[in-house]
Amino acid sequence: MQIHELQLAPRKKTQRIGRGGKRGTTAGRGTKGQGAHGKKKDPLFEGGRSSLVERMKKLRGFKSVYQKLFTVTLDRLEKNFQDGEKVTRDAFVEKKVFGKIVRRAGVKIVNTGKLSKKLTIGKDIELTAGAAEALRANGSTIEE
Repeated sequence: MQIHELQLAPRKKTQRIGRGGKRGTTAGRGTKGQGAHGKKKDPLFEGGRSSLVERMKKLRGFKSVYQKLFTVTLDRLEKNFQDGEKVTRDAFVEKKVFGKIVRRAGVKIVNTGKLSKKLTIGKDIELTAGAAEALRANGSTIEE
């Protein structure tokens, strides 16, 4: 078969309503009203009530598309890490503190509780000011 021998499939004829025949006078369109006449309805029209688009404008607040950071307390670090270990996103996954999603979302250490172990905090971990101060006072090192 050559390209010039190909033929397109015939198009199916669309049904034309309101042209007489067995459908009667109104031809299945009902009596009067928007649908009975030749106008097409706006797909966003919802019968006069506020449309979905208009209602969305009135909703308050904002939700970010980015995932929030996972928060970790100093108590949790004390429980899950040994003295001298390095704290990274991958370490949290290996120790099954968080799932694999933490690699993408990120981790933030907050100053809640006490930490007696000296740890090395990786570059990929974020800290609050209080947590950084507590870690430095403890003797832990923070990579920059």
